[in-house]
Amino acid sequence: MTGREQEEYRELRATIRERGTARICLFAGGMIAWTAATIATTALASTPLATLLPLLLLASVFEAIFALHIGVERIGRYIQVFYETDAADDVQSQRRWEHTAMGFGRPAGAAAIDALFTVPFLLAAIFNIAPAMLLNPIQAELIFVGGAHALFVLRVIVARQAAAKQRGIDLARFKQLKQEQTHQ
Repeated sequence: MTGREQEEYRELRATIRERGTARICLFAGGMIAWTAATIATTALASTPLATLLPLLLLASVFEAIFALHIGVERIGRYIQVFYETDAADDVQSQRRWEHTAMGFGRPAGAAAIDALFTVPFLLAAIFNIAPAMLLNPIQAELIFVGGAHALFVLRVIVARQAAAKQRGIDLARFKQLKQEQTHQ
């Protein structure tokens, strides 16, 4: 690798590390902020619509975590395609973290890690709507507030499914880009 390539590789690995840490910190801080907003809403709300404010906060935190996760995965696939070669005599090919991590998958019986914190976000959505239910909403409020919460739950589920497919999609795209570059 050239000096420039080594520097880029180091910076990309650092970006993965930093974004991974940021994702966890954002989750913890976001949940604290959401909890405070939910408690305030419960104490001060006079209408079920007030629960939409903490829901917006919850959705914003989820979207930020989702973006960080997809970004990290994308950088990993870039490293895999452009820095981890298949040449047996290449020193870099002996260090194939991204290939190995992707191939490792989730062995049977291994602990499952949810990079998007799906279960806590779904539970938070349920807890978030509780104050609205305590205020005896009219049907229109129930439909509107319940619908907003249902849309958030759907977004979390769809994002999790999309994230599960993203590695393969990004890997194929980066391979295509690399092939296009070699033919120019």
